[in-house]
Amino acid sequence: MSAGTYNFILEQGATFNRILTVQENGSAMNLSGYSAASKFRSTAESSSVAGTFSCSVSNASGGQVTMSMTSTATGNLEEGIYLYDLEITSGSGAVTRLMQGKVTVNPEITR
Repeated sequence: MSAGTYNFILEQGATFNRILTVQENGSAMNLSGYSAASKFRSTAESSSVAGTFSCSVSNASGGQVTMSMTSTATGNLEEGIYLYDLEITSGSGAVTRLMQGKVTVNPEITR
């Protein structure tokens, strides 16, 4: 399975929550025993992490992964465009990249 590309916007100071359904051959993939992780950086080569999404397998049999950030966490982000990916790891340690793309952080005005 190759990673899909999905670009999205984070609003600085706002709560972020996305529930994704992982499909394999047209059906929800059973994610029992899997974990998920996602980080973003200013460039792919950057050694410093700009942000980390809280990720969890929220419904294993339904293939659902939740990515989230609190309003405090998004409020601490610097405005800009970053690169991210989302990976799942099986119980045996096999890593699969599900998604990748750009995260645009828009500045908060009301603070």
